Formats: sequence, structure tokens, C-alpha cells
Amino acid sequence: MPLPKAELHLHIEGTLEPELAFELAARNGVALPYADTDELRKAYQFEDLQSFLNLYYELMAVLRTERDFEDLANAYLARAAAQGVRHAEIFFDPQAHLARGVGMGTVVDGLWRALGGSEAEHGISTRLILCFLRDESAESALETLEAAKPYLDRITGVGLDSAEVGHPPVKFREVYEAAAALGLRRVAHAGEEGPPEYITEALDVLGVERVDHGLRCMEDPALVERLVRERIPLTLCPLSNVRLRTVDVLADHPLPAMLDAGLLCTVNSDDPAYFGGYAGDNFDAVGAALGLGEERLRELARNSFVASFLEDDEERRARYLAEVDAYTF
Repeated sequence: MPLPKAELHLHIEGTLEPELAFELAARNGVALPYADTDELRKAYQFEDLQSFLNLYYELMAVLRTERDFEDLANAYLARAAAQGVRHAEIFFDPQAHLARGVGMGTVVDGLWRALGGSEAEHGISTRLILCFLRDESAESALETLEAAKPYLDRITGVGLDSAEVGHPPVKFREVYEAAAALGLRRVAHAGEEGPPEYITEALDVLGVERVDHGLRCMEDPALVERLVRERIPLTLCPLSNVRLRTVDVLADHPLPAMLDAGLLCTVNSDDPAYFGGYAGDNFDAVGAALGLGEERLRELARNSFVASFLEDDEERRARYLAEVDAYTF
């Protein structure tokens, strides 16, 4: 039985394994420019964030129907459950689907066909977070939030992802203010490839409650102090950082120094089909490469539930934390 954990940084489109991509392509009559799954898997070698995003968006072409999104989510949930995930807060990118003529309802309803039964089927409670693409316009983000209004009973929060450099958080001030007015929780990718200033801006301008990645905060001691003082969680993705060349090798990852500084760090998988591992794989990898002992791993697991958006169900959070505390390695 793996260590119980919550996953707080997971792009559902990034869980599309080559086998499922080919299955959905065949179902929907989509021609992929790869001979087979082996050739496609070889394409999962990236120079940087943009080279990953190019393939990520290309493969989304196979996602067309509610059933496709349901199958995608169920495949993730089955893998996550096997790796000890008890609660998952799942990102989705509606603009990437709307641009292809796939409606918001198709995406949300399809995902919800899996998420709605996830606890009974997989033993995982879920939340859904709508992400805006930061390399699209602020107007497009506002239109996307408007399109999501009929589905807000199933959407917990909003996030901000895709190409970071050159797209500072301030660009999305208006849509985050609108999301806050709707009672949505707020997170944003910041400080992955972008500078530490993007983290500060995400906090001050967007009012985020959690920072996705946030790795580069370590370049700004005053920012680290603030994140510790305000208990702002960071959703780190170690295998992703290595695959996208943010960190050269896992042994160089600043996670131990971040924990030593008192930061509320969590470990997540980001886009696991592309980056070589799901949540449990990331825990195993950092444990081995960084020499993290059992209690450090327990701390990371506790942090994941503390950082989760379970304020509407504190009894559940307490139950999950008790599972972590009782876990025997």
C-alpha cells in the first residue's frame, strides 16, 4: 500500500498515454503523424517547456467527445489510485478544446462522468480547476470564464498555465477578479521558467492561494520569508522539472533546501504521461535521488492534504491526515 497523498498539480490532458492517444485517434478518425506508440513515445523528449507544449497541443486533437474525456480521466484515476492518491485537484485547459470546436459542456460533462463516480470507483475524491492559457489573450480568458458559468457547480477554482515567459500574471488581473467574485479558488503557475517576480505578482495581483511550481522563489530570500510566513503552498513537480530542463538532474533539485526553509512544498506529477511518472513515481524518485527519509516523505504527504482545497470538508481532510500519520513504511 503506497503512502496516501493528494495530487494538486495535474493537467488531465497531460495524462494522455500514447496507447490511449492511438485508441482515441482510431475511434475519432484522427490521423496522428506517428507510425506507432513507440515512435510517439520517442517524441516525448523535450528541450524546454515550449517543445513539450507543441506536442501536448498536437495530441489533444484526439479528444473529441464526452466519452473521450471520460476515458482520459478514468485512466488517470486508476493509475493515481494505484500510487496512493486519495484526493486529486485536476486542471483542464478549455481554451485548447474550444479552439478546436469542442464545447465547454463536452469537456466538463465528459470529465465529470469519471470524476463524479471517482470516489466509489477509485477511492479518490476530486476537485476540478479550470486553467486559462497565458499565451492566449486576456479577453479570451474572460470569454472562457463566461462559458464556464453554467458548470460552476463542478468547478472549484481557476488556474493559469502554458508558456510562462513574456506572459506575466498581471495580464490576467481582470479575469481573476471576476473568478474571485464568483467564489472560485485561485492558483497560478509562476516561477517555473518565469522569474521570482511572477510569483510575487501572482500573489499580489491575482490573489492566488497556492503557487504552482514556484521553484524560482529560492532566488529571492524575502519572497521565501513571505511564502513561509503566509503559509502559501507550492505545488512542485520534480520529474517535470528535470524533463523540461528547469533542473539538470534530480539530485540537484532544491526541494530539500525548500523544506529546510520552512516552505509548504508538495510533490506532484504535472503531465505524467510526458514526464516519466505519476504522483507515487515522483515521491519514489525524490526519496531516492535526494535522500529523503521516511519522515520527510510523510511531511510531503501531510503537506499535500493541508494545501488542498478541502475547506468545505474538513472532516475528510482530517481523515486523510490521520491515514498519513498512521502509515507504516
